[in-house]
Amino acid sequence: GTDLGGLAFGVWGLAFKPGTDDMREAPSVVLLRQLIGAGARVNAYDPEAMQAARRTLPAQWFESGRLKLVEHQYDALDDVVALALVTEWKPFRYPDFGVVKKRMKQPIVFDGRNLYDPAELRGLGFEYFGIGR
Repeated sequence: GTDLGGLAFGVWGLAFKPGTDDMREAPSVVLLRQLIGAGARVNAYDPEAMQAARRTLPAQWFESGRLKLVEHQYDALDDVVALALVTEWKPFRYPDFGVVKKRMKQPIVFDGRNLYDPAELRGLGFEYFGIGR
């Protein structure tokens, strides 16, 4: 639906590509705009782009609590209904899926980089969506 009020989403990766803090034309910005525009709250983590995100993204998102930048990748999962993997940073390649599942409200993964094996995640009890697969 179009109303995501009351729901929280985790986002891994804000930078345009791994190894940089560049957020110009980053897919994460489009995703954040859509999620927050639909009423969702977002917990986001990126190994390098956190300061760039604070400078680049609308201050209102932070002030309203719609967007929270967290200190560790697993912190982005607390009480979320889904995780969106946006940038293929090395720390995201082999997460502890037991920890991931335990911290999420619902085990749903939208893999925008197709890093994960769909059969493996489904076998672990995740609902998995590989974007562009």
